[in-house]
Amino acid sequence: MLSQRSGGWPLTMFLSPDGAPFFGGTYFPKDARHGLPAFPDLCERIAALWREKRADIAAQNSEVLNALARTLPQRGVARPEFSTDVARAMLDNLRANFDARLGGFGAAPKFPHPTDLELCLRDGEVEMVHTTLKRMCEGGIYDQLGGGFCRYSVDAQWMIPHFEKMLYDNGPLLALLADAWLVTQDELYVRCAGETAGWIMREMQSPEGGYYSSLDADSEHEEGKFYVWSREEAQRLLTEKEYRAFSARFGLDQAPNFENLHWHLYASRPLEPGSETLVNDARRKLLAAREKRVRPGRDEKVLVSWNALAIRGMARAGRVFGRPEWTASARRAFDFIRGRMWRDGRLLATYKDGRAHLNAYLDDYAFLIAAVLELMQADFATADLEFARQLAGVLLEQFEDREGGGFFFTARDHEPLIHRPKPGHDHATPSGNAVASWALARLAALTGEERYTRAAERALQLFYPVMRDYPAGFAAMAIALEEQLRPSATLILRGSREALGRWQTDLTREYLPETLVLGIPDGMPGLPPVLDKPQRAGAVNGWLCRGVTCLEPIGDLLVLKNTCKEK
Repeated sequence: MLSQRSGGWPLTMFLSPDGAPFFGGTYFPKDARHGLPAFPDLCERIAALWREKRADIAAQNSEVLNALARTLPQRGVARPEFSTDVARAMLDNLRANFDARLGGFGAAPKFPHPTDLELCLRDGEVEMVHTTLKRMCEGGIYDQLGGGFCRYSVDAQWMIPHFEKMLYDNGPLLALLADAWLVTQDELYVRCAGETAGWIMREMQSPEGGYYSSLDADSEHEEGKFYVWSREEAQRLLTEKEYRAFSARFGLDQAPNFENLHWHLYASRPLEPGSETLVNDARRKLLAAREKRVRPGRDEKVLVSWNALAIRGMARAGRVFGRPEWTASARRAFDFIRGRMWRDGRLLATYKDGRAHLNAYLDDYAFLIAAVLELMQADFATADLEFARQLAGVLLEQFEDREGGGFFFTARDHEPLIHRPKPGHDHATPSGNAVASWALARLAALTGEERYTRAAERALQLFYPVMRDYPAGFAAMAIALEEQLRPSATLILRGSREALGRWQTDLTREYLPETLVLGIPDGMPGLPPVLDKPQRAGAVNGWLCRGVTCLEPIGDLLVLKNTCKEK
């Protein structure tokens, strides 16, 4: 904002003693070049400015603080009337930017945008989701040997990625693959979900249980070196038949696509009939050979917010695809956070080398509540529900703006900063305010806690005007808004544990994004009144509720599934 330069990384900022930034830039070389000053020279110039222009810097800092304050959304005097028009306008915007041939939104570089795609899928825009996910799963943004998605594609074709792999991308994409498979039944999503979950467990889960943060893009100081191939190396590792089938499938029979020297794998052609076994054997051999290379660096911090996104994705995909080991992995990560990063009734944001520290942020609490809601659908436990309530209590006490509505990013007792933001837009991760609003509304339906409902509604009232006026970048908030306009459903199943499992498995095969399904064995103690349904005749009975209104219990699974799908 001050230097009139584009954003990026690495970021260099010079601060006054009170923490206000007065000069910054994204990259300064060691030696002067390309019109950029050398960093040592820059430091000397900044020091001179600080000595000689202190009053000017103070005046500038005051303007900066005022500008930052103006970025906070302001709630109007009158309560806005919520309308479905806002979500429709966002979908119109997404359609206008959709690449119908290659998938994704806009031109290169292309990012996954899983929250935008989730909104599209929920609102029936299946083709945008299917085209995008299919192109991504077949493209180079997806690791065709080891599974997992890279950060973004540098081209419009999803062919060459920035090779960094982030936990916060792969968790939401895993959940999206599961939901897209429920709608389309495309087996490509089964394979990509399986390989991505395998990569998370194999490479990203610590021995203690938490998920690591990311893998670097480079190894041996070269971006992509771990992932790309030469023809000669592939030919040396494969039989002649394997190489012929593999090269036709993944583009090695075409010109090099990475720096005009190497090949980065992408599905360049459909599988030829009868070649699947040969291609899969080749993939296994090349993956084994790749494992012997110098690996990219791994950021082994365990971050609550990113872990929560991965926990939710692993648990969701584990339920949909019937893979209990994925759900168990999610449970291990969740138990690690609750055991090592929850201390004295508060979350700590980060953990590494045996030490958890730093006050947690809005995203940590909001995302973790959403993850608990997903885990409870796999295996309900009153202890999990109680933990979600404790998280929600801190969220309201420490983060909510009770007067203005919405949630600040930092806690009330956080160290003083020059600005306390209240983010509403989605970025690489969904908006903390949006997820908080969504999760609190759903938690209210399980507990009867009206204070959760009121806080969720106040947050939406705050952001609604800007969503209405600028309907882009608010997909997560639009999902929360839709569930305010039409409250989500809670399906409470009661019966024997064995019978409940069969019903839950069948119901999980249905795409029911607005419904939270809980299987609660008869006789479970400590339930809130909302969930404490009486034991009845029959193996299982289901109570379908919206808000405080529940239908009569249903003891026929087919009737219950059809009732859940009614609008």
